[in-house]
Amino acid sequence: MNDYYEDTHRSLYRSRRGILFGVCRGIGEYTNFSVFWIRVIVVAATFFSGLWPVPAAYFLAALLMKLEPVAKIHNDEEREFYSSFTASRAMALQRVKRAFDRLDRRVQRMESIVTSKEYDWERRLNS
Repeated sequence: MNDYYEDTHRSLYRSRRGILFGVCRGIGEYTNFSVFWIRVIVVAATFFSGLWPVPAAYFLAALLMKLEPVAKIHNDEEREFYSSFTASRAMALQRVKRAFDRLDRRVQRMESIVTSKEYDWERRLNS
């Protein structure tokens, strides 16, 4: 199931293992094309275009492409969180804080039930 998800929902990212910003490796992984040949094409295009448009486009791509996630993304919820994190870290941190606040409230409710006098009397009565 996870392999199917990863194959059908592939996204274009800059690779963390690339030589210079990971753009060529990211494009190669996205298109399943040899990274070597992509680099050859980029170098050849650089020399044939007059040495400035291709490097400018390359650095622009490096700025616009999101960096590859550290861990593999397995579902749409993880993809949405990673997209929100790369778009706005403050928004992603607020999402995480809200999730932990909800968890904290649940734990507090459980603690209040377990430590209440009624719970203690019921526990003693049942034992």
